[in-house]
Amino acid sequence: MVQLTHFDAADGVSLAVETRHPAGSPTLLFAHGFGQTRGAWNGAADALAARGCRCVSFDSRGHGESGRLADGDYHMDQFAGDLYALAQAQPEPPVLVGASMGGLLGLVLAGEARPAPFRALVLVDITPRWETAGVERILAFMQAHPDGFTDYAEAAEQVAAYLPQRRGRKSEEQLRPLLREGADGRLRWHWDPALLAGVVNESERYQPRLLAAAARVDVPVLLLSGERSDVVSRDTVAEFLRLVPHAHHVQVPGATHMLAGDANDAFTREIVAFIEDPDRGGATRRPAIPQEVH
Repeated sequence: MVQLTHFDAADGVSLAVETRHPAGSPTLLFAHGFGQTRGAWNGAADALAARGCRCVSFDSRGHGESGRLADGDYHMDQFAGDLYALAQAQPEPPVLVGASMGGLLGLVLAGEARPAPFRALVLVDITPRWETAGVERILAFMQAHPDGFTDYAEAAEQVAAYLPQRRGRKSEEQLRPLLREGADGRLRWHWDPALLAGVVNESERYQPRLLAAAARVDVPVLLLSGERSDVVSRDTVAEFLRLVPHAHHVQVPGATHMLAGDANDAFTREIVAFIEDPDRGGATRRPAIPQEVH
């Protein structure tokens, strides 16, 4: 069972929220990456809800079906406030599953808020310090084609070029939630272009705060990284594990920064194992069975 509702943030911005298995437990709160939507979690949320978990995903402000700021003045603290409010609105402290930006927001809240708003934290291919080249590649994709696309086929071609590890191209049905048709009839990505100025300019200044927050995290932590990621590296993982020595790290073979989409079965299996034994931390390992990239 999937329920779509809207949650009003403190400043009145409406957030689109999707809940699977509303009566399930534990609650998993999924926070997507910059430029993504709640749809990035569909495969994992479906699988985990089928196992009895209550799965809550949402579109961050300025993304997908959630509201945009009229003045375009986005800041990281707004996103952190939204995530905190959503966590507080759950029937129990959730396990936060955060990819990229979503993971960083979760890390800040887990380190700074007391009591921590999450019972545990899953970071998906993100560490407090990241590889600049990988982030620049993501931003280059987001900044390209400001005039949009003529049709879904043109958009699919660009996605295929950006994600060469994926098999096949996205269909119109898959792309529809990711694009908006403008008054000129052209298709543009779902995110508010103003995000690129506000949040991106703050990201580097946020790094000292992230590092300090990581050192104060006292809930169980699982870091999942992609073997082929260009955002997380051996060095950034090692630094993170020094800051959070109780964290458990798993590297998923074949996966890139888009880990959940590249290897959803392996991703889901690791979350299940973590939920069943969240205090197994302190080690780094690779899954024994290589996972096929989809």
